[in-house]
Amino acid sequence: MSNQHHQFEPYGACSIDDLYERLVAPSLDPAIDRWLAEDFGDAGDLTTSAFIPPDATVRAEIRSRQHGVLCGLPIVRRIAARAAGTIETEPLAVDGDRVEPGMRVMEVRGPLSAILPVERTLLNLLGRASGVATATSRFVDAVAGTDAVIVDTRKTTPGLRTIEKYAVRCGGGRLHRIGLHDAVLIKDNHLAGLGDGFAEAVESAAMACREQMRPRFIEIEVDDLEQFEAVLDLPSGTVDIVLLDNMDLAGMRRAVGRRNERRRALLLEASGGVTLDSVRAVAETGVDRIAVGAITHSAVQVDFGLDVG
Repeated sequence: MSNQHHQFEPYGACSIDDLYERLVAPSLDPAIDRWLAEDFGDAGDLTTSAFIPPDATVRAEIRSRQHGVLCGLPIVRRIAARAAGTIETEPLAVDGDRVEPGMRVMEVRGPLSAILPVERTLLNLLGRASGVATATSRFVDAVAGTDAVIVDTRKTTPGLRTIEKYAVRCGGGRLHRIGLHDAVLIKDNHLAGLGDGFAEAVESAAMACREQMRPRFIEIEVDDLEQFEAVLDLPSGTVDIVLLDNMDLAGMRRAVGRRNERRRALLLEASGGVTLDSVRAVAETGVDRIAVGAITHSAVQVDFGLDVG
């Protein structure tokens, strides 16, 4: 079902480099200005201004202090260029590489008075993005050999969504929706608003949505097998993906079996409390996608340091 995954994924056919250019780069400069303003305020870096001569130039290296998956080097380069055009950066690795303690990932050269004010901002972003990529890679590794793919959710840090979704791809995961604007996910609260007549209401709304909004996919959430059977009764093409919300393993296996009997092209996505300990068993039920909020909302930052030579 790889073609379907690419069909329903935003920028699914893009390389990591292309994804960065299309998803992250267009909105990066205004974000960088906000991040730097948090530190600089109206006065700039008081410590550096007071203690560092403006003509002191250095060569520095960014090194990983932990094992993980690297993500964010193009962002670091853009932060350095945006803050001070006098800083030169040379990547020594690429996003998606595995890193280990002591590994050099970038060389930074230029005035120390320009490098020090942006040090924490660039390390914060590099650490956060690499943390998401690392968390994603652990889930991806856990389901290796199955047909399931790991997808992200909208449980992202406000203001960092495109970066965190880019990081998911760097870690080997797949993207769900970028936001509410590009695909449809009909959840229980939406169904409550449709009133009586589940089948008619969903079919009518889905048809109108496809004609007027052209979403990448239409997905519907079900909580039990009775609801799932009702979805299978809908005309073919009404929905593309069914989200099995908080179902136990037995329920997932039965849903997969019924899907295989009646509607083989329908993708099934498991979601709800999936952990590293449980994700393998979920994948082995035969579901196609596993949505994991933890790869973004609970990712632990990877520690990097900037060492001045």
